[in-house]
Amino acid sequence: MYKPSSEEIKKLRELTGAGMLDCKNALIEFEGNIEKAIEDLRKKGIAKAAKRMDRETTQGVIASYIHMGNQIGSLVELNCETDFVAKNEEFVNLAKEIAVQIAAMNPLSISPEDLDPAIVEKEKEIIREQLKQEGKPEHILDKIIQGKLEKFYEEVCLLRQPFYKNQDIRVEEYLKEYISKFGENIRVARFTRYQIGS
Repeated sequence: MYKPSSEEIKKLRELTGAGMLDCKNALIEFEGNIEKAIEDLRKKGIAKAAKRMDRETTQGVIASYIHMGNQIGSLVELNCETDFVAKNEEFVNLAKEIAVQIAAMNPLSISPEDLDPAIVEKEKEIIREQLKQEGKPEHILDKIIQGKLEKFYEEVCLLRQPFYKNQDIRVEEYLKEYISKFGENIRVARFTRYQIGS
């Protein structure tokens, strides 16, 4: 059986934020293949993160971002479970990154559930009208509308948006990585975006 060295375990821990035992077991399972071990730990971490997402968050920070030229700015409240994590520099930086995302991508809500129903209904009407003009048959309209609504959510809901630093992942997936890393639930509680003249 493969026995990982303490240096290998330490390196894997630094790369993933996973616990020592998890790192050791992953290295044993993949016989020292660090890439496979990282992939496995990330998958498990995101699964664990999903379980943590219903835990109460009563601590956190408020972060701000002002874009160059001082024409656009944002404030965000990012919550976590403990004061210990709230004071962690990485957590504070995460909040700042979310503030940049808000300034850059101008979301209307945190998630589809928070979006004003009137906005959703108006978007449905617009999509339905477009589809009718394209001559799409009535019986498939609802299915197409649902698919187009998902695209709409990716544009206007913060957690569904592609993360500005890595377009391959959504903001919610980026948050889950930190939930896994800190072992705590992390939640965007609220945000405000300001733009001169709007």
